[in-house]
Amino acid sequence: MPVVDHGSIDGTLELVRERFPDARLIEQENKGLGGGSNAGMRVASGDYFLLLNSDAWALDDAVEKLAAFADEHPDAAVVGPRLLNTDGSLQRTVRGFPTIWRLTTEYFLLRKLGPRTRALNAFYGSRFAHDRVREAEWMMGACLLVRREAADTVGLFDEDFFMFSEETDWLYRFHRAGWKVLFFPGAEFVHVGGATTSQNWGPMYREQLRGHLRFFAKHGSPRDAERARRLLLSSMRLRALVFRGERRKTTAQAARWLASGRARDLLEES
Repeated sequence: MPVVDHGSIDGTLELVRERFPDARLIEQENKGLGGGSNAGMRVASGDYFLLLNSDAWALDDAVEKLAAFADEHPDAAVVGPRLLNTDGSLQRTVRGFPTIWRLTTEYFLLRKLGPRTRALNAFYGSRFAHDRVREAEWMMGACLLVRREAADTVGLFDEDFFMFSEETDWLYRFHRAGWKVLFFPGAEFVHVGGATTSQNWGPMYREQLRGHLRFFAKHGSPRDAERARRLLLSSMRLRALVFRGERRKTTAQAARWLASGRARDLLEES
């Protein structure tokens, strides 16, 4: 069993060595969610990779159900389960790939004008039924079962995405390579959601915006990324006028960052 550690200082290494002496411990600097997952996948065995956030867990035999479903659908690179909040309510996990229009509907809050219309809510997978098997564009990475054979054809996570949009980019590459991404409600997991990012949301919010820019730069063009930067900058300035408290502070900081350089410059920052 491989265990990837990203420079922890809380006694994790000592605990693993003491309680799991047979585990293969991989120590590396913090390379983000994708980089840590990649390190584990490179040494893992088996036909599938189960990517599961630290704030999520399976209900009953959900892992076995996911694997059995994937066995029955060899054209699926990724299978995502039904996620639940801790109170048992549905956590909507299906999303649409970013476009300039979809970013506009999200960051200018247009989706709230027509919460059930696909035109204004495609970014959040509007009207996607989470009660039956369906093909999806991409799903939140809190829990994903990934076929090793498919990963071998497109590669692992792009580690330039430190956090946010790494699963968007990966599933987009699966789609472009002809693989399917399937939502399977027959397996259920609980996901707390935001347990990690909420502790340091200011910098994380900036990483979320940077992820959008990197996606457009990679799968579109530098011009597309610059258009996205200008759009996001305008929306952050508007939000800073409308919001109050910590939300105003966060969006104002994001606006200053987006105004500090062109998209290509912001993507080159460490």
